[in-house]
Amino acid sequence: MAPRPIDPHRAARALERVRTLSHWMDSRYRVPGTNWRFGLDPIISLLPAVGDAVSVAVSVWPLMEAKRAGVRRRVLLKMVANLGLDFLAGLVPLIGVIPDAWYKANTRNLKLMERELQQPPSPS
Repeated sequence: MAPRPIDPHRAARALERVRTLSHWMDSRYRVPGTNWRFGLDPIISLLPAVGDAVSVAVSVWPLMEAKRAGVRRRVLLKMVANLGLDFLAGLVPLIGVIPDAWYKANTRNLKLMERELQQPPSPS
């Protein structure tokens, strides 16, 4: 089990950075006339051959933030699984953009990180 963050302010700053990235990658834009939102993730994924790899590379940064903030290994593994699923779904040419836009791995990982860092530390 990873230690809890020594500095709660550092964890709060990390969460804010991950919130910003999640917003840009998963929900920055709204489809007019609907409540459906999407971000840069499915747009980047449209790039032939490299789009999904670039998208995953950007999405690895929140994992590093989470690790530095004290997120437990079990939660980090769930975050990696979210990215892996998002990556695999996006590999299908053209059609893969749809599950990529729907799944929102960055938002899922943000929620995992928030839940983990906002829990009171467990007694030793």
